[in-house]
Amino acid sequence: MEESTFYLGLANSLSGIIVAALAPFLGAIADRGSAKKKFLFTFAFLGILMTGGLWFVQQGFWQMAVLLYILGTVGFSGGNIFYDSLLPSVASKKKVDYASSLGFSMGYIGGGLLFLVNVIMVLKPGLLGIPDAGMAIRISFVSVAVWWAVFSIPVMLWVEEPRDYESAGVKDAVFQGLKELRHTFQEIRNLKVVGMFLLAFWFYMDGVDTIIRMAVDYGMSLGFPSNSLITALLMVQFIAFPATLLYYWIGTKTGIKPAIFISIIAYGLITVLGFLMSEIWHFYALAAAVGLFQGGIQALSRSLYTRIIPVEKAAEFFGFYNMLGKIAVVIGPVLMGSVALVTGNIRYGILSVLILFILGGFFLAKVNIEEGEKMAKEYLSK
Repeated sequence: MEESTFYLGLANSLSGIIVAALAPFLGAIADRGSAKKKFLFTFAFLGILMTGGLWFVQQGFWQMAVLLYILGTVGFSGGNIFYDSLLPSVASKKKVDYASSLGFSMGYIGGGLLFLVNVIMVLKPGLLGIPDAGMAIRISFVSVAVWWAVFSIPVMLWVEEPRDYESAGVKDAVFQGLKELRHTFQEIRNLKVVGMFLLAFWFYMDGVDTIIRMAVDYGMSLGFPSNSLITALLMVQFIAFPATLLYYWIGTKTGIKPAIFISIIAYGLITVLGFLMSEIWHFYALAAAVGLFQGGIQALSRSLYTRIIPVEKAAEFFGFYNMLGKIAVVIGPVLMGSVALVTGNIRYGILSVLILFILGGFFLAKVNIEEGEKMAKEYLSK
């Protein structure tokens, strides 16, 4: 199982590297040609096709499964870059934080409903006339692909994309991507609070993404029944739906930075308890805890970032933020898989993720929001 953990971690990291490497160029091309929706649906189509393709994978063909998984993840993550970039066009500045939280929340409930159907298919295949659980899992992949395609239609039909630039060729747009990336690096060097937050975000979000992507593999390595693990994942989806909106409200009362700190501490405790857990009910309890904090830390991180960047440079800085968010799945899975492989103990693999939360919290403590807001305003007055 330690070897499978290593390969799954490697696959997750590789997909993150691919998307992160493509992000600045794809963003420039899409901006220059007002083609965000075109790129969104191109990547969505890739993800849909690869997810549906998992139907054809037979037991033992792990190489094909890994390839489809990497390409499917690239499709999902790449599409999200352009999905996020459409947010300013569908919400005012005053409502963008709420819209972001609502989007995460609705995503959890939407995915949870389909996941519930898939769980019933796997646990009780006979109810739907399915021969066995293995066939139910294969059908589930197809259902996810269809669900993904159907709920992409409203964006295609009703979300309008602002046309800010004249169209540019691929060569010019790629050059523009390099130029904008270099320029953003220079801007962040001047706005040191932004740089410090992005460093903190990189570490703690890497830990969050690692927990999300590697939890089931870890549970299987401990010998927990696969049906119980699926049920735990279902819990996360439905708990995260109201918890994300609740956590947004908490952030307005305590302050965004303290609220993020609470989430980081919670994830640190989840990691330690994951190292110690031995019973399936432990896994259920930790799944519930993840559901409470997962959407909140994602939505509030974006809210904090909004406060410390120059308003007139929001698109440029959020492009970098999205790229960094994709890189934030590179270290954790490989760290966890490598430690598990070297030590021969998957428990030490999960415990190693604690390092990411410690570093994330350390750098977040150095982020002065008031100073960041002041620097952002002074930047615009220059």
